[in-house]
Amino acid sequence: MKNDKTNVMRLLDEWKIEYEHLSYSQEILNATEVAKACGREPESVFKTLVTVGKSGEHYVFMVPSNGELDLKKAAKAAGEKAIEMIPQKQLLPLTGYIHGGCSPIGMKKQFKTFADETVILFEKVCFSGGRIGTQVMMSPEELIKAVNPQLESLTK
Repeated sequence: MKNDKTNVMRLLDEWKIEYEHLSYSQEILNATEVAKACGREPESVFKTLVTVGKSGEHYVFMVPSNGELDLKKAAKAAGEKAIEMIPQKQLLPLTGYIHGGCSPIGMKKQFKTFADETVILFEKVCFSGGRIGTQVMMSPEELIKAVNPQLESLTK
């Protein structure tokens, strides 16, 4: 297990934040299928989305795997006139993560992060552990301690 730890897990260990490590097939890229493969409710598994505002600032949004980010709500939350998803090819150079393995923890630069307000409704929530095939699961309180997201209504 030691060699199997991702940067996300190493940081959580360093910060003394409790989590569980879940694995699933690296063939699965759809977030709701990831939830199913991990035996979790889709609402409790959060995908990490990276966006850019009209100002050029980047923002990270965590939304339930079965939800869709409402760009108007996202822009309002971030205080931007408009927000759009970054092109997939920009994800790795900007964050250090590839599509399907992007985590709000351990990016090259810490961007302002928002989580859908429903994150606090669950005993445990999951999100990417920093690579495809890996999720970390923790209490919402531990997630908030690790990521410090602003909680907002973010889905359509």
